[in-house]
Amino acid sequence: MSQQKVDRYKQEKANRQKMIKKQKREILILKIAGSLIALALVGWVGFSVYDMTHVETKQTYEIDTTALDEYMQTLSTEQN
Repeated sequence: MSQQKVDRYKQEKANRQKMIKKQKREILILKIAGSLIALALVGWVGFSVYDMTHVETKQTYEIDTTALDEYMQTLSTEQN
């Protein structure tokens, strides 16, 4: 082996731990970013499906006011 190859091999061997740590860090960042993107996508799709299928029902109330009307009539007839 030439001296250049030997020197290059020694340098690579010396930096091997740094390179491995850097690769692991990059892989971890990619996994986290991919997970966040997937989570956001699933959340968006879930919300869209819920929004399309969820129909709010409007509540209506019926009130019988005959008793109140009769009471008001008795008050107005007593004043006259």
